[in-house]
Amino acid sequence: MQIFTFLTILILGTACGGPVKKDIVKDEADLKLVKSINDPRFGSVRCSLKDRQGNLWFGTTENGLYKYDGKSFKQFTVKDGLDCNNIYCLLEDKEGQFWIGTEKGLCLYTGKSFNIIKIPLPDNLPPNKNPYQQNHWVYSILQAKNGQLWLATIDGVYISDGKTFTHFPMVEAANGFLTSNDKVERILEDKEGNIWLGGRTNEGVFRYDGKTVTHLQLPVLIQGENGPRPKSVSGGWPQLQDKNGNLWFTSWGGAYRYDGKTITGFSFKEGITGTMIAAILEDKKGNIWFSGDGLYRYDGKSIAPFMAKDGLANLGN
Repeated sequence: MQIFTFLTILILGTACGGPVKKDIVKDEADLKLVKSINDPRFGSVRCSLKDRQGNLWFGTTENGLYKYDGKSFKQFTVKDGLDCNNIYCLLEDKEGQFWIGTEKGLCLYTGKSFNIIKIPLPDNLPPNKNPYQQNHWVYSILQAKNGQLWLATIDGVYISDGKTFTHFPMVEAANGFLTSNDKVERILEDKEGNIWLGGRTNEGVFRYDGKTVTHLQLPVLIQGENGPRPKSVSGGWPQLQDKNGNLWFTSWGGAYRYDGKTITGFSFKEGITGTMIAAILEDKKGNIWFSGDGLYRYDGKSIAPFMAKDGLANLGN
């Protein structure tokens, strides 16, 4: 449950307008929401969003999709029309429809029913030779300012107008993670309208300005620097553009900040003691929060870790 626990920490820690304290989760009631949507047989809340009506949505591993209206949860599974109960990403588009990326593919929820959307693959796409991943996994969905949908999938990157899909070949990137096609796992649009794309197998990230793709090399970070088997990594997942315009990327070795000129790495030496960072958020005060196998707050000067002893409900997967 580490992802939702992370969100709970932010809500509790910023609501009072004061500094975040290390004892922010004390009462068992604070954890009620987390426990209400967890099946102990399976994993965690993998993704979430707040829709324009104020409802909270949670995509889980093997437990489907949950909607929370402030009073009660409603669960949606394959019985309701989803193609899979393993949810990876959520997006509410400008029309108020919900795009749901799953381990098997893509679904569209209109508010009344679920429609399974099949992304047509180009004829010249290299075949998926991974015998353990014969699916159409959707990792990330973004709606750009111009209304286009961008999707990062196990079959590559696609652009859609909501009806048709166009393959966006990433010839500049290295081979993919699970197949030769999934070179991108995360997509971000910056304030200037540039599209940033990244995956763990690349040496850096990529920026698409509407005409050309530019490669931004990232410095090497060491995954597990304090462990028995340290590993060099330089791939990044685009996550956030903060209030100051800095772009933030996560990786198996820590995190990166890019101010448009200089790239700064954050890893073990800077205070990130875990082996990876999966997500980044910025709070109202401009603090940057890193989440992975641990929780960290960066105030612009130093990194403060939050661990199980500080009140996190669960640091497991």
